[in-house]
Amino acid sequence: MSALRVGVIGAGVISQTYLENLTSFPDVEVVAVGDLLPERAQAKAEEHGVPSWGTGEGVLSNPDVDLVVNLTIPAVHVEVSKAAVAAGKHVWTEKPLGLDRESTRELLAQAEAAGVRIGSAPDTILGPGFQTAKRAIREGVIGTPLFVQTSFQTQGPDLWHPEPAFLFAQGAGPLLDMGPYYFSALVSLLGPVAGVTARGSRWQTTRQIHTGARAGETFPVEVPSTVQVLTSFAGGQHGTHLLSFDSALERHGVIEIHGSEGTIVLPDPNAFTGRIAYVKPLGVIRDGMRFEQEWVEIPAQGTVVGRGLGVLDMARAIAEGRPHVATGELGYHVLDVMLSAQESAGTGETLTIGSTVADVPLLPEGFDPFQSTLA
Repeated sequence: MSALRVGVIGAGVISQTYLENLTSFPDVEVVAVGDLLPERAQAKAEEHGVPSWGTGEGVLSNPDVDLVVNLTIPAVHVEVSKAAVAAGKHVWTEKPLGLDRESTRELLAQAEAAGVRIGSAPDTILGPGFQTAKRAIREGVIGTPLFVQTSFQTQGPDLWHPEPAFLFAQGAGPLLDMGPYYFSALVSLLGPVAGVTARGSRWQTTRQIHTGARAGETFPVEVPSTVQVLTSFAGGQHGTHLLSFDSALERHGVIEIHGSEGTIVLPDPNAFTGRIAYVKPLGVIRDGMRFEQEWVEIPAQGTVVGRGLGVLDMARAIAEGRPHVATGELGYHVLDVMLSAQESAGTGETLTIGSTVADVPLLPEGFDPFQSTLA
């Protein structure tokens, strides 16, 4: 089987890193870029040596495209993904997979009926940082996982993003924009979430753009800008999670797994590598003892790349007949968890999660993004 041929729909900010990486993988060939603004697609195509450019519809009708990379805004993720499925193409979509349960379930059902695959960001769970940490946990470095803590705190993307309004609109906010990184990582480690309780707040109804051509303009805040979530996992573990666009303290990527025989800290789930370290229990504590614990560092194993790794895994998984890692089913369960948290924040009730997901596999040992395996 030859390299999987890919068409990208959406030539916005995030397309840059996707195109940089996808055009460097021997097992993937980017053949088309489309956008609502064809001139923007043309600029990206010419920059990255992609032979065809135009509209999104042009990508969907292109017979040379095997898989569509959906980098559109969250509000049209399902619409574009369904159109790709109807065209007989596999789909990799940026997160979230969808914005509601019904249309997202329909997307997965249509893909299954069409015999095509759905993959969903984030693909940071395929990075060497997370994969190394997951292997260490499975090998028992902290014993049995008991509970987790995660935190994402920032003053908000309006400080740096030239077009930040969509990040505060329905379907976004810190829960649906950043939550996929944290909850995808935790579900991949611990299994499905069984229930959630959440609280949310929105202390500003409008915010201001600080950079770019529209600096000084204001836009509405449609969703809670701070959310705190309590999760209960089907395996018996539980977790606490803070996601905020209102925090004066900048603290990103906190993800701790506490087990019966130790605690491990994982890399920022929005990154492909980072610090992995664990501590063991102190044992007996006597008067006058210092509470210093020795951290044991675990070096990440594997090649660090970036976004697009999920597409590459799909290409190889399709050729090898194995499941890919970041599936649509995982994306749907994470969406269900986040929507349930959003609903709980509105009602104050504890909610049971209706969906589940199978065990999320590790990448094959020795996975090398720059090896040619499909020639």
